[in-house]
Amino acid sequence: MLAIFVSACLVRDPSVCREFKIQVDSGIDSMACVVQAPLQFGFWAKEHPGWQIARWRCGAASENKI
Repeated sequence: MLAIFVSACLVRDPSVCREFKIQVDSGIDSMACVVQAPLQFGFWAKEHPGWQIARWRCGAASENKI
């Protein structure tokens, strides 16, 4: 199973950053994860107002290090 790992920073204070993990559908491969990630960012942004994505990657959902 894959996840999208996101590093995001506060819009009002870009020095404050945090990591988030977005779970994706269990049946997708890494290429589909990369293609679907931008769509997921829209949903994520609605749930996390005030945060701006600085970087992201797809990886195994079991990973703890973002």
